[in-house]
Amino acid sequence: MASVAATRRHDLTDAQWAALEPLLRTGKRPGRPPTWSKRLLIDGIRWRTRVGSPWRDVPECYGPWQTVYGL
Repeated sequence: MASVAATRRHDLTDAQWAALEPLLRTGKRPGRPPTWSKRLLIDGIRWRTRVGSPWRDVPECYGPWQTVYGL
């Protein structure tokens, strides 16, 4: 997968993502590939815990709040 440069202030850097990615489970289910990358969803989780807001207030740039919550 191509490297995604962190564009928002507190998102994971490429070095942090390189260290974290091997620790995550990979989905091998048949069907459509996921719409949102795990990196974006994890950044959404980190945003929510940093800000202390309800799940429904997670910005859409991180994906739907239900998907962020589900991860």
